[in-house]
Amino acid sequence: MSEALNMSKPTVVNIAELINRAPISGFQALVVTLCSLVVLLDGFDTQSISFAAPLLAPHIGVKLAAFGPIFGSAQIGQMIGVLVVGPFADRIGRKSMVITAVAAFGVFSLLTVWVESFTQLTTLRFITGLGLGAAMPNVFAIISEYAPARLKATLIAGSAAAFPLGAMIGGALSAKLVPVYGWQIIFLGAGILPLGLALWLFLQLPESIRFLVFRGGVEPQVARFLALIDPAYQPVAGEKFVTGEISPKGMPVFELFKNGRAFMTLLLWVMYFMGLLLLFFMYSWLPLLMSKAGLPISEAIFATVLFNLGGVAGCLLQGKLIDRFGEFPVLGAAYLIAAVCVAAVGMLPVPSTLLSAAIVLGGICAIGAQGGANALTSHVYPTSIRASGLGWGLGVGRIGSIVGPVMGGILIGMNWNNQQLFLTAGAPGLIAAVAICILAWVVSRKHLFVN
Repeated sequence: MSEALNMSKPTVVNIAELINRAPISGFQALVVTLCSLVVLLDGFDTQSISFAAPLLAPHIGVKLAAFGPIFGSAQIGQMIGVLVVGPFADRIGRKSMVITAVAAFGVFSLLTVWVESFTQLTTLRFITGLGLGAAMPNVFAIISEYAPARLKATLIAGSAAAFPLGAMIGGALSAKLVPVYGWQIIFLGAGILPLGLALWLFLQLPESIRFLVFRGGVEPQVARFLALIDPAYQPVAGEKFVTGEISPKGMPVFELFKNGRAFMTLLLWVMYFMGLLLLFFMYSWLPLLMSKAGLPISEAIFATVLFNLGGVAGCLLQGKLIDRFGEFPVLGAAYLIAAVCVAAVGMLPVPSTLLSAAIVLGGICAIGAQGGANALTSHVYPTSIRASGLGWGLGVGRIGSIVGPVMGGILIGMNWNNQQLFLTAGAPGLIAAVAICILAWVVSRKHLFVN
C-alpha cells in the first residue's frame, strides 16, 4: 500500500538546481544575446543623440545650449520607466514587457525623423526613454533567471558591456553618417532596428521560467524550456516544478523593504545613484572638458571612445572576477579605483599617456561596476521581486544620471577648473565603495543571498 502511495506522488523538479548543474546551452546563449541587444540599443541611443544635436538644434530653431532639457527628458523617461512601468512585469510577465517597451522605443524614435519643434523633440525623447527604462530591469532579470549560479555574474555583467559597445557604435555611426545623410539617419536607424528586434524577441525570447512556475498552469512550457537547457532532462507526466522561493503577496516594491531587506535596499540605491552620477558626468562633460584643457575636438571626442572601450572590457572582466571572488570585493575595489582615476583626469598633463590610461581604467571600473551592480542586485532579491529590485535600483540610479550632468553644468558655470571638477566627480565613487563595504556586512549577517 505504501509503495502504491509513493508511486502516485508527483515528481518534484527544482528548476534552480537543474539549471545550476547543467552545462550552458545554445538556448541560454540565445537568451543572453537577445537581452544584450536591448541593452546595446540603450547605449546607442545615449551617445548618438549628442552627436546629432549640432545639426538638430538649428532645425528646430534653438541654440545648442538649450539641449539640456532634451537630454534630461530621455533620462527622466528612463527613470519613470524603470520605477513605475518596468516592475509591472512581476505581474504580467517579463517577455511581454520587454517586447512592448522595445517596440515603443522603435516607434517613437522613428517619429523623431519628422520632428519640427523643441517641444516635439523633448516629448519624443521622454517617451523613447520610457520604453528603454521599462525594458532594462526585465532583460537583466531574464538573464539572471536562465543563468547557472556559477556564471550568473559573468553573463549579466557581459550583457551590460553592450551599453558602452552601443555607445561606441552610436558615436562612430553618427560621425560617419550624419554629415552625409543628415541627423534624420540616426533616428531612422534607431526606429527600424528596434522594431526588427521586437519581432525577433516575440519569436524567440522565452518568458522567465521562474515566473512561469509561480504563475502555474503552464507545466508543458516549463518542461520544454528545461529540455532546451539540459538535453538530459526527460519530462515526466504529472511532475511538479518549484524554484525554492516563496511568491509574496501584495505589491512587489513593498517587498523590497520586508524580511530584513530595508537597509540592504537603501544601500543598493546609494550604490546605483552614486555610480550613475559619476558615469553620466563623464559621458556628458569629458569631451568638453578635455577640449577646454587644450585637446583638439577630435581627440577630445576620442577620450569618450577610450572611456567606453574601457567600459566594454570592464563589464566582461568584472563578471569573471565576481564569479571567482564574489561581488563585494570586486565591486568595492572597482568603485574605489574609478574614484581615483576620475580625480586623476583633472590633474594629469594634457595630452599624456598617463591621462589616456586613467580614462581607460576609469571606464573599466566605472562602467564595469554597473554590470557588477546588476549581478549583485539579481543575487540578493528572489525571483518574484527581482525585476522590481533591479527596476528601482536602476530608477534611483537614473536620478544620479540626471544630477551628474546638471551638477557639472552648475560647477562649470561657477568657473571651477578641471582639477576641482574631476576631484568632485570622483567623490561619488568613494561613497559607492563605502556603501558596498557596509552592504557586504548586512547581506552576510542576514543571509540575504538567493541562488
